[in-house]
Amino acid sequence: MHRQTSNIVAFMKYPIGIQNFGEVRRDGYVYVDKTALMWKMVDEGKYYFLSRPRRFGKSLLLSTMEAFFSGERELFRGLYVDGVEWDWKTYPIMHLDLNTEKYDTPEALHNMLEEFLSSQEERYGRNENERSYGLRFQGVLRRAFEKTGLRVVILVDEYDKPMLQAIGNEELQAEYRGTLKAFYGALKSSDRYIRFAFLTGVTKFGKVSVFSDLNNLEDISMLPQYSTICGISEDELRVTFDKGVGELAETNGMTKEECYARLRREFDGYHFNMESPGMYNPFSLLNTLKNKHFNDYWFETGTPSFLVYQLKKTGYPLDAMTTEELSTDTLNSIDIMDENPLPLLYQSGYLTLKSYDKEFDAYTLGFPNREVEQGFIKYLLPFYTPKTDRKSTFAVSQFVKDVRSGDAEGFMHRLQDFFADGDYQVVGNTEKYFQNTLYVFFRLLGFYVNVERRTSNGRIDVLIQTPDYIYILELKINQTAAAALQQIEDKGYALPFASDSRQLFKIGINFSTETKLIDDWKVAEA
Repeated sequence: MHRQTSNIVAFMKYPIGIQNFGEVRRDGYVYVDKTALMWKMVDEGKYYFLSRPRRFGKSLLLSTMEAFFSGERELFRGLYVDGVEWDWKTYPIMHLDLNTEKYDTPEALHNMLEEFLSSQEERYGRNENERSYGLRFQGVLRRAFEKTGLRVVILVDEYDKPMLQAIGNEELQAEYRGTLKAFYGALKSSDRYIRFAFLTGVTKFGKVSVFSDLNNLEDISMLPQYSTICGISEDELRVTFDKGVGELAETNGMTKEECYARLRREFDGYHFNMESPGMYNPFSLLNTLKNKHFNDYWFETGTPSFLVYQLKKTGYPLDAMTTEELSTDTLNSIDIMDENPLPLLYQSGYLTLKSYDKEFDAYTLGFPNREVEQGFIKYLLPFYTPKTDRKSTFAVSQFVKDVRSGDAEGFMHRLQDFFADGDYQVVGNTEKYFQNTLYVFFRLLGFYVNVERRTSNGRIDVLIQTPDYIYILELKINQTAAAALQQIEDKGYALPFASDSRQLFKIGINFSTETKLIDDWKVAEA
């Protein structure tokens, strides 16, 4: 692959929020050359679908393809595709961007499709007998071919935006599905007029329903050869952004290698198949390099309210997010999201692939990096605890101070009060409520002290470690704190720490599903 180096100058311009390839190239913004993979698609196939999380570079990729099929060769000077054998003609291009509208009514999608088709009909002509969206789309594709003598290029950005925004409104979502299925159906019936079609989105609704008639659509989302088509790899970071990393390191009082390590911890770790390298979220990475300041840039650009809706609707046990195994078929569809929200969490970028059992075709998921884990857990906190976000954050800081100072009694009084201040009604399974609340709480606590939650039989429920103290917590439901302490003794949970110089606390906790409170707890020192 040719490497683009002309933009690596004394002052690096980072294309944050700029999704137009021409603007990136003409105005001297740094660009990571993805055109080798773009050419592979153009050269080897015709219909493609790509799923990637938001802010991952999908729109810039589509804009790059639009410039390529428009014959704007000057924009590609020095890039891989400048050296391939290509006619550089100006093909008719139909680019539908569904990311620009708020889809809260049926009219929103209809207006978007009407505007798209009307603009194409002004260019290529209209037949009044074509009334449905599908027939109009089919007709304008045919006329574009007849007028130009060239087959059409179709680019669709964020095809799933209407359906994602309609989660929770089954009637509206069903209408959106029906409308889009009929619209995209024109692609198959117009195959002879199409040179290339590329559709992107966050999720894969379409593999089962929206694109069910378009069975020749190649899904490249998990193919190893396309794993780096969006995002930034470690190699690309070191080749293209090494100077920026050096400046970031100097500003933050770090060595360059320490800075690379922190960038990996904060923003790397997205895997779209188990053979691929970890990919960086480009939005957070570029913002960090530009501002020379580490922050949760990606998470702050949007709140995953639809994800929390699905988690709570299904009553999903949160501690299973990183332990449940999913088959490839399950992972690639969110049409089962009313039963299992994990595919939606994966496709949206909040979870990523961590391991794969080839024998059983089973994946295990996990958080890709610290930014996503901490941001997501903090976002979940007010939904799973009886506190406002402000009070919950304050409470966690007090818990951390108790743990670090060895105040086990203070910690437990605070935890008991935490459940006692119940200002919303617990809906559904109370035991799951307790378990999910503790999951969120201890996961958040773990950002400040070393917390491990081990819920398998015969293992410690919660282990907290600081430089000076060790806490072993056993949790019971509708039993007694004494029974919890007895299990710590019977199972020998404290034995691995017998020679440890730190002070050890054993804590038994019982939660009552009747009162929805911690009604009994005991602290014993080793």
